Amino acid sequence: MKKLLQAFIVFIAIFSISTISVLADDVDMPATGDLWDNWGASQDFYGQDKPVTDEDFDKAIEQVKDKQNRNWLGLKKRNKNVPKGEEFSQSNETEIINTNSDKNSLPVISLPVALKVGEDVLPVGHYQIKGENDAGNLVLKFYQAQYVMAQFPAKETTDDFGEETISFAKWLPEGDNKIKVIYGSLDFNAYTVIDIAN
Repeated sequence: MKKLLQAFIVFIAIFSISTISVLADDVDMPATGDLWDNWGASQDFYGQDKPVTDEDFDKAIEQVKDKQNRNWLGLKKRNKNVPKGEEFSQSNETEIINTNSDKNSLPVISLPVALKVGEDVLPVGHYQIKGENDAGNLVLKFYQAQYVMAQFPAKETTDDFGEETISFAKWLPEGDNKIKVIYGSLDFNAYTVIDIAN
């Protein structure tokens, strides 16, 4: 019985192999090479029937480069209209503080009351404060935009008024009819007492 079972298994194996070889003979295989040799000729991958020449390839590359250059020039033209700013990074902040301490970094004060300026009145508003030493006389100038709206004589002090920053300006109440404006910069600290307008 064992021999009969072994013969049956051998018969099935031979039948399977012969069937596979007959089916393989029916497949149209290329005569030379492998399947990849004829793939490009039978497939229309880019919608073209002819191969791309070197000249066509170079021409396409030049068109892409021209388009990129036009985009770059357009970007440069658009950036010409952007307002110029100053570059800031941690490495140059000391230089910026030293060079711009008197121009762009003026402290701002918000006055809630009108102040007397001789016979005139300085109205309620926001002002940039700049301290100047004018021939030994300290003055605090109140700016709006680039215009000096008022200036008051000030007294220099070594007191930093408990402020944590180097550049500052604040007002403090000084009785019922006056305010005290304190000012600090890299150059000096000062204060002035100003009458409130009625």
